[in-house]
Amino acid sequence: MELLTLEHFSGCVNEPFATRLDDVSLEFVLVEARPLGSGAPHPVRQPFSLLFRNTAAVVFPQKIYPMHHPRVGEVGIFLVPIAYEKAGFLYQAVFN
Repeated sequence: MELLTLEHFSGCVNEPFATRLDDVSLEFVLVEARPLGSGAPHPVRQPFSLLFRNTAAVVFPQKIYPMHHPRVGEVGIFLVPIAYEKAGFLYQAVFN
């Protein structure tokens, strides 16, 4: 299994990632992919954060979602709801 990095996602900003929750198809749009500061002197990978938006009227629980994108493939991403905007709920994933 390849270690995911920021480079896997940086070219996918403003693109949808598909998933399912209890037989319901969902779409999360990647709205931000940014590096995070590293606390370790020699990290295995540079830590990064992803921010997704979903336009459903309900907030989905924090959990690992099997996300699919044509270039990234199928990956499990732990999403945490962090905010609500007029355009929908925001979910964050942190890789460290």
